[in-house]
Amino acid sequence: MEPLFGLVLGLILAVASPASDSCTCATNKWAVCAQDGAGNCTCRLAGSAHPVDCSTLTPKCFLMKAEMSPQREKRLWRPPQGVWDGDGVYDPECEASGVFRARQCDGASTCWCVNTAGVRRTEKGGRSLSCSRLVRTRWIYIELTHRRRSSAFHGPDVSQALTRLFESRYKLPPKYITAIKYEPPLIQIRLQQNKKPSWDVDIADVAYYFEKDVNNDSVFRSSSELAVSVNGDTLAIEKLWISYVDEKPPEFCMRQLAAGISAVVTVVLLTAGIGVALLLILRWLRTRTYKKFEGKEMREIKAPSLE
Repeated sequence: MEPLFGLVLGLILAVASPASDSCTCATNKWAVCAQDGAGNCTCRLAGSAHPVDCSTLTPKCFLMKAEMSPQREKRLWRPPQGVWDGDGVYDPECEASGVFRARQCDGASTCWCVNTAGVRRTEKGGRSLSCSRLVRTRWIYIELTHRRRSSAFHGPDVSQALTRLFESRYKLPPKYITAIKYEPPLIQIRLQQNKKPSWDVDIADVAYYFEKDVNNDSVFRSSSELAVSVNGDTLAIEKLWISYVDEKPPEFCMRQLAAGISAVVTVVLLTAGIGVALLLILRWLRTRTYKKFEGKEMREIKAPSLE
């Protein structure tokens, strides 16, 4: 009986192992997956109970929250600290759908308003700060440079390669890629999405996944690095810049505007003062040289002849 039991147990493990290995989330390395009673693979966000749809990209808000989870554990026995600046990665508050809440706050009771990309669009204030609604990011501009090469790529080939990349790797329909311009070694990509249907990915999520890929910190579970090929030649990305344009302009208080204007005025006055001082110095030097020259000429004219 023991050999038979061992054989049966081995067969069970052999069958179960592939199922267990397949219970992973290909689009989110921070997702925790497990087989449920029905034999399905259920994945949830690390550090929370949010379910993750592994057939598409995970919302950026959920990703940032999962990314900050180890930071929260490290700060467990430390005094409360402020989170990272709103222009970078911070511990966000997310809606159940995965979108950012319009108002974000840190542990120090400092709050600010964000757009749908989670980027701060107002000055920081106290808990009384009000954010009426979440402002949509309608345009995302991506600029990157590739490694120098003996000959430039063909522009249309670069556009086709990047369009295929965004469609296949990031599930972004080509209609949201409104322009790709190539001036070696600079590549400019413009994404536009006025409204996001529930079945499409958000351009903010796409930009975040792409940024992580370029920085060799991919969100995808696969360890393979980002590879972009243009007609068989590798497009090696060196630098990346991403900017966000909202449907409404950023909001700033008059105090900050006054401070900015004062700084500009101060710089202008200093520059003007330095310019005037230089003109006076040059004029004084020219006058002094002229007087010396005039005095020498007068001495030569007045000197009597000894003959």
